[in-house]
Amino acid sequence: MKAQFYTSLQNQSVKCELCPHGCILKTGQIGICRTRINHDGELHTLAYGAVCAAHVDPIEKKPLFHFMPGSRSFSVATAGCNLRCRNCQNVHISQHRPDEITSEPMSPHQIVDAAVLHGCRSISYTYTDPVVYYEYAYETACLARVRGVKNIVVSAGYINEEPLRKFCRVLDAANIDLKSFDDGMYRFLCGASLAPVLRTLQILHEEGVWLEVTRLLVTGMTDGADDIAAMCHWMVSHGMADVPLHLSRFFPHHQLAHLPPTSVSAMEQAMGVAQDAGLKYVYAGNISMGDRENTFCPVCHSLLIERNGFWVGTNKVANGRCPACGQSVHGVWE
Repeated sequence: MKAQFYTSLQNQSVKCELCPHGCILKTGQIGICRTRINHDGELHTLAYGAVCAAHVDPIEKKPLFHFMPGSRSFSVATAGCNLRCRNCQNVHISQHRPDEITSEPMSPHQIVDAAVLHGCRSISYTYTDPVVYYEYAYETACLARVRGVKNIVVSAGYINEEPLRKFCRVLDAANIDLKSFDDGMYRFLCGASLAPVLRTLQILHEEGVWLEVTRLLVTGMTDGADDIAAMCHWMVSHGMADVPLHLSRFFPHHQLAHLPPTSVSAMEQAMGVAQDAGLKYVYAGNISMGDRENTFCPVCHSLLIERNGFWVGTNKVANGRCPACGQSVHGVWE
């Protein structure tokens, strides 16, 4: 299938304009993402319809804690990724071409039908990065919007402004993985740069897409208090104090298998730094830390939502407000 967002160059070369890598490809060459190929002077996608993973997940697994809590999301992915994360948990699908692994053809109509059949209120484009199967995700999202099914992206946010703003027209929520607040560390960990991701966060916020942010605390690399403080202060200064932040515990994997898991003390320190910076909703992920997965009123501190892993117990949010003091609690609750 012909891809969107590219420029034709001389001698049948093309420049992909989907993400900041800006791959320039000669005929037959494939981009960094492993999904976009120059076919006789036209950019084509190898990912369209090639589903390598499809599951029904709790929305909390994305993680999204302030978006229709307790609901289920039909989650899909194709192979490929435009990053090269040294700690990737899905390397068996993210670092392969769609034609290199087993996949099941599914049309956008079939995905939406499956979501409805399984009682899912949303479709999540996740596991690998939906940026690399943009055309497929976008067309599916358009159909889902007509059927009353919400659309969610779980992404590293490494995408150019034009395709992102187009996607925002049919997006309802996003969780963006903000890997570090240091550009050098960004390049080392995943082969990308920081500035485009920050711009993605701003655009999603401007466009009214419900936004939550995940920060993985890689031991000795991205668990430093100064870096976390800089990130959190940036969020607050850009009007994102109400954006939930998920501080996620690192476990050794892939090229970082030699590192130990994030310590409990580092997790506790990071949560304190984020709260001191002014973020109202800070959560701990990939670890059991008492009530650190629960939602509390930012004013009266009443317990609003009680969670156990990916499962929701008590949910006291009423009409988007704290029932104890009437404070507005930012989120999408219906």
